[in-house]
Amino acid sequence: MPADARVSDSVERTAVSRVSMIVLVTVSTLYVIGLPLGDLVRFDVVGIWLGLLAELSAVAVCISAVLKTRRSQWQVVIGAAAVTAYTAGDVYYVMTLDGQQAHDAVSAADVAYFAFYPLMLGALVVTVRKLKGAAWPLLLDCLVGAVAAASLMAMILAPVMSAGVGDGTTFGMVVVVVYPLLDLLLITAVGGLLASRGLDLGPRWLVLVAGLILFTAADVAFALGVQDYAIGSIVDAGWILGIVAITLWIDGVARAGTAFRHRDRGLPALTTLMVSTTSAVAVLIIGCQTPIAPLAQVLAALTLLLAAAPLLFRNRLLVTLATTDELTGLPNRRGFIADLDGRLSKHRPGALFFLDLDRFKDVNDALGHNAGDALLVQVGERFARALREDDLLARLGGDEFAVFLDGPSREDALKVARRLEAELAEPVLIGTASLKISVSIGIALTPENGTDISLLMRKADIAMFRAKANRDGHHLYSSMDDDGAARKLRTLEELRTALAENQFELHYQPKVHLPDNGVTSVEALVRWNHPLLGQLPPTSFLPLAEEAGLMPQLSSLVLEAAVGQVSRWHADGRAISVAVNLSGSCIQQYLPRQVLTLLEEHDTPPECLVLEITEDMLMADPAHSAKILGRLRAAGIQISIDDFGTGYSSLAYLRDLPADELKLDRSFISALRTDRRAGGLVGSIIELAHSLDLRVVAEGVDNEETLAELRALGCDLAQGFHFARPLPAADIMAWISTHAPASAPDDNPLVVQQG
Repeated sequence: MPADARVSDSVERTAVSRVSMIVLVTVSTLYVIGLPLGDLVRFDVVGIWLGLLAELSAVAVCISAVLKTRRSQWQVVIGAAAVTAYTAGDVYYVMTLDGQQAHDAVSAADVAYFAFYPLMLGALVVTVRKLKGAAWPLLLDCLVGAVAAASLMAMILAPVMSAGVGDGTTFGMVVVVVYPLLDLLLITAVGGLLASRGLDLGPRWLVLVAGLILFTAADVAFALGVQDYAIGSIVDAGWILGIVAITLWIDGVARAGTAFRHRDRGLPALTTLMVSTTSAVAVLIIGCQTPIAPLAQVLAALTLLLAAAPLLFRNRLLVTLATTDELTGLPNRRGFIADLDGRLSKHRPGALFFLDLDRFKDVNDALGHNAGDALLVQVGERFARALREDDLLARLGGDEFAVFLDGPSREDALKVARRLEAELAEPVLIGTASLKISVSIGIALTPENGTDISLLMRKADIAMFRAKANRDGHHLYSSMDDDGAARKLRTLEELRTALAENQFELHYQPKVHLPDNGVTSVEALVRWNHPLLGQLPPTSFLPLAEEAGLMPQLSSLVLEAAVGQVSRWHADGRAISVAVNLSGSCIQQYLPRQVLTLLEEHDTPPECLVLEITEDMLMADPAHSAKILGRLRAAGIQISIDDFGTGYSSLAYLRDLPADELKLDRSFISALRTDRRAGGLVGSIIELAHSLDLRVVAEGVDNEETLAELRALGCDLAQGFHFARPLPAADIMAWISTHAPASAPDDNPLVVQQG
């Protein structure tokens, strides 16, 4: 279907849904208003038809909900069928009265009425299926609740049954009594779902409960006064408003989609079991004091017996929960290792896969953790599709999955790896977003690569890291991978710990404004305060961070530290700016929002921030980079092109890129004294930059001769060991105080880099 047709179709569905809901609410309101206006026992004819119209409006809303979800949500489809069946029974009942006040206790309409209950129960069972292995304890709890409810009804409705036997209408009375029992069965099922973890009946679950309670009240009232019932009585209000309430729940589920499926909301755990056993004990106590129906006593005793049964499941349930990932329903790390231990003990060939999603953090940062969770669920389902039933699939945590295959050859393992990669070839749809995701897979074979779990997992992890570094999708472990790989993995884990504990600080190197020799800004370099190795320079960890996809997280820490420091300097009366060097992996759609939020939190003006991006990163996707940097620059943030001259950029792109500054790579500066052509090239770049209204910064100035040459060529700013080495934040201001005061921030930025 063309895009325009899809949009038009969606608009039409929305309009129909809105109209149906307006009609339902209007008619229901008129019906409720009419309740106290008629006779206290019976409504007039208008009330009968208003109630029927309310039910037909409810059917229209249900159909709209089904169309809205494109019949993809079985809760909505089956619930809509339940409402439609019940309404069909009412329509038949009214149309076949033929002037009577009511039919006999049993009529053909009861077929439709009875169909309502298995359909509603089916809508709830669809939800129960999401619990997978934990469903049986919940179903047993619901059974206990149903039997307890039956004992209460047997006690309350015993007089009705006795009267029915005396009149010779036993079958009719049984049918009448069954309705309240079925109502309580549904209420018990809803209570069980609300008391479970990981399930949710939707944003309007209270409305559903209210609707079922209205149904129960109406059915009990009908059973107790069946001989006096006439259509239009106040008992009808319970059924009609119950249908309306259930319809509102169905519409709420359709509107919420699947967003509510993993929230924990509702009643405390064990609520259903506690209420059920309390009710059963109450029935037995009453039976000891006054005569009650024997059936009620039998059902109460059965309730207590069944209530003991879930205790047998509790330990199994706890084990299941402890070894199952709550989000995806797959085994977690504990469950995976336990199962893997058993499989390895058989000493059969096997293949262990470690799978890591590429740039998953970007999804969380751009769309939020709910979208990230939804992505993990769909990815887990796709991986499961590519595996055999007896293959082991688990989610180890975060965006890491694991697979174990029994008995594959080397070629079979590689085929499975390619199948897993192919499952992510199609974009993953999360709401309105279409996400292209890829995976890096490391493979270790047993017994070739070992039979010990920890050894095999370490080698699969090394292979996965190699696959991610080489960007070739999957990698089979070999002995060659151990050359530095273990040390690299250890450093990577330490780097992740450093990010979690923020073991980094910024050191600052002064920059000099060449026309007046004043200190106008500084550049900051990130340092890792390693707990064992001491302070490490950026060259020892930045490449690893980039390779492992950790640069966005590290850049966020550097941004926070730099903006926080310049905010403190501003509070001390030093009007200077700060810049952060960003890698290409940080140039994402969420970057402008992230940066502006940070500036607002620290009460720092946008013009006090400069973002530096290397030339090769800009040229990798100029249009994408220009769009994002343009948004930043429009907000007042300055942009600098770092390491200029080392890539293969087009002058046309340089003209179009939103930038304020060019930074000449140190390779040009170091050649000034020995190569005349280098001087000509640097002079040409400076003239070009000035013609485009760009500042020029020279880095790596280590002697007076180079400084003099740069002054002669008209360079704006310079930095290097000739002036000063990097200094901690506590010392840099003392150094600056011995030089000329800084100029205005717009002309002389304070630059902060990661490397």
